[in-house]
Amino acid sequence: MEQLRQIGEVLGGLRALMVFRNDIQINQRQCCLLFDVFCLAFDVVSEEIRQHLRFEEKQTKWNALENPLRELYRVMKEGEQYVRVCMEPKDWWGRAVSLNLNTDCVEFHVHNLLWCLPVVLEAIETAGEISGRDHEAIQKKGIIFTKKYEREWMDPSLFLHRFARYYLVSQEMCIRFGHVWKEDRWILTEMITEKKSSSVVPPTKQENQLADLLMAKRDRLLPSSVLVGSKDYQVRRRLGSGSYYKEIQWMGESFALRHCFGDVSSISAEISLLTTISHPNVISYMYVFSDDDRKESFVLMELMNKDLCRYIKEFSSARRRVPFPILVAVDTMIQIARGMEYLHSRKVYHGDLNPSNILVKSRNYSSDGYLHVKITGLLQSGNKNSKQSTKQTDKYPCIWYAPEVLAEQEHLPQSHAVKSTEKADVYSFAMICFELLTGKIPFEDDHLQGDKMSRNIRAGERPLFPSASPKYLTNLTKKCWHADPSQRPSFSSICRVLRYIKRFLILNPDHSQPNLPCPPTDYLDIEMCLMRKFKSWTTVKALQVSEIPFQMFCYRVLERERTSLNLRERSSDSGSDEQSTCGDDNSLPMMIHEEEAFPDMTLMRSHSQPDIHEKPSAKVETKASRQISQQLKGRAKKLPHLILRGRSLKINSESHLQHMIMSPPPRRRASGHASDSELS
Repeated sequence: MEQLRQIGEVLGGLRALMVFRNDIQINQRQCCLLFDVFCLAFDVVSEEIRQHLRFEEKQTKWNALENPLRELYRVMKEGEQYVRVCMEPKDWWGRAVSLNLNTDCVEFHVHNLLWCLPVVLEAIETAGEISGRDHEAIQKKGIIFTKKYEREWMDPSLFLHRFARYYLVSQEMCIRFGHVWKEDRWILTEMITEKKSSSVVPPTKQENQLADLLMAKRDRLLPSSVLVGSKDYQVRRRLGSGSYYKEIQWMGESFALRHCFGDVSSISAEISLLTTISHPNVISYMYVFSDDDRKESFVLMELMNKDLCRYIKEFSSARRRVPFPILVAVDTMIQIARGMEYLHSRKVYHGDLNPSNILVKSRNYSSDGYLHVKITGLLQSGNKNSKQSTKQTDKYPCIWYAPEVLAEQEHLPQSHAVKSTEKADVYSFAMICFELLTGKIPFEDDHLQGDKMSRNIRAGERPLFPSASPKYLTNLTKKCWHADPSQRPSFSSICRVLRYIKRFLILNPDHSQPNLPCPPTDYLDIEMCLMRKFKSWTTVKALQVSEIPFQMFCYRVLERERTSLNLRERSSDSGSDEQSTCGDDNSLPMMIHEEEAFPDMTLMRSHSQPDIHEKPSAKVETKASRQISQQLKGRAKKLPHLILRGRSLKINSESHLQHMIMSPPPRRRASGHASDSELS
């Protein structure tokens, strides 16, 4: 209840800010979209709570909501901060340069909301299935929730028809998601045109230059005097051990500046590509300034705090070798994977992905260590010499490269470049995941160095995870560093799996405790099945945030099916003895198999409705059928008292067992996994 109140406070603050919505001069439409979608999310959540929960039970039966609502509060608080930044009364030109290319509204804040909302609604369902004291009402709610996750809804069109407004992906909202950034760009262009043609307050020379900068194509080379000749341009400090990056202050805003030497035409092709890239998890190359006389150029970029290598080193110091909190590690992995998914959709392959090329900064209002992550190191990263690309500070650069890259390096002269590939980036990502999960550099305990380490990596050697590492994360990491590149998943698949793992961690707040719970089924296996059903999931493309609720829904459908089937099969193997299954009222068996608890109904009807042409022995069969019916009623009375163990179900068994009564038993299979034909 406290978390719900905090969410209400955030919306109240946003509502007060929206009184002045007409005064928002930068990204106005995006701020209004964020407010509207937050209000809709709160309406959906509050309506579900009203329908399925009882206020007097908030201290006893609402526990499942605490963590998901806390995550929703975090999402909305970060969105509120975005609106406040857009409304800050600073230098208008500085705000325009800093924020006009920003896509965080949809790609970061709305993305996080559309991921978080299904988790919150699932937690409400979990609490709702044990809320109240009327067993009949509880059973009906259980049936309703179960019917929601039937596989017939695993069709994108049917899903949108049934759940679009529930998950905030109606046609109207999807159109706004796709157009809102362009609308703000158009509004900004109109405002700049008005300022340039104003006769009341004529623009200065610098303002005319800034107007040209904002309205020109981003890959256009602008004179360096626009930047370094400005009276408010100031170099604050150098960034990193080299002299190529600096922190500067310009028009009241802080930026990072990349100083490049030599003929600018040598990097013009890369500049033309990189200035079109815009994603919350990829560093933004905003504008490029050049000085032809001095043969140097400057690339204006976003400013971040430090790189991931340095951050991990500070966090996991020698005195306290403690890895990231698992939830923070998974969130960081998602952001890196999202950035790489976007780059690969643009046919941009990194080739030098390592912690030194990932920049981080702490999120505002986050006391849990959450980071904002951006990928960098893309300049001159198309086809390059990997041996020389990694920073000098990296002790063993070969540890970040895929074995096929190391093999190619072995056969190429040092002056030749190694072509970057999608699967090589996935391998490098796996090594970063290892460091995030363990706090240790891969192979740092290995006595082998240099060429010997390279040979061992090509031979299949990989770093060892501590025994306590969560298997659902180590399995994903090992899949990503597979020796066969074709066996490594794409970043789109990695994103889907990690989102669902994060959902599991949010719903299981005890994941940091000893004997931590594990997911009830293999999410990588679910991903493979869904990829066979949805061919569009196998293509490399940029994610539309509106697709996230459907992806989460499909995962949930298969997870429920497999969990239920696995429980039935285990109980069938271990509970064939009726007395051991139902005789002890104090025991808590997992579940009674449908085929054993409930005899075949077709057979029962044939017994209870004998044919008039049959022999008189049918009377005996009729008597037997009445005995079976009485036994069935007796067992049904006991069923509501059974409780299902396992976090995947998390509820009293009444609703699920009622669903078992209403549904015909599924065909028995030897495996707990859904077959391809079932998904077709």
